Amino acid sequence: MAIFLNNKVGFKVATIDFSDHVTAFTLNRVKDQISVTAMGDTANKFVSGLSSDTISVSLLNDTAVGSILATLQAAYGTTVAFSAIQDSTAAVSATNKLYTGTILVDNLTDLAGSPSDEAMMDLTFTCNSTTAVATTGTW
Repeated sequence: MAIFLNNKVGFKVATIDFSDHVTAFTLNRVKDQISVTAMGDTANKFVSGLSSDTISVSLLNDTAVGSILATLQAAYGTTVAFSAIQDSTAAVSATNKLYTGTILVDNLTDLAGSPSDEAMMDLTFTCNSTTAVATTGTW
């Protein structure tokens, strides 16, 4: 069994690498369930439908040009490419898969927090494509 720390996750939006600002990351890959139960069946039967993937990410906010806030504000209301990887310091492989697709940037938290808080964004993006999983390629 391979056990790993989850502290090297890589996340890019468009071509901008957010990895050094990510404090938590979750990619949920989900397929709709479509009932194909027929008369006379003794149990419900289902097949996979369309993908309904989501990405939840917590980011340290950064107002620098070309960083977190500027990139997401420019993408607001549009669909942009994303890529994610378990270990951004290692090559793409069978044990370090590359996940790619598109997300709809339809929510932002530009301002939030108390005087002593770090500037954070906790966001959930809906994927506008099936998430592709590759064992080769370039991160």
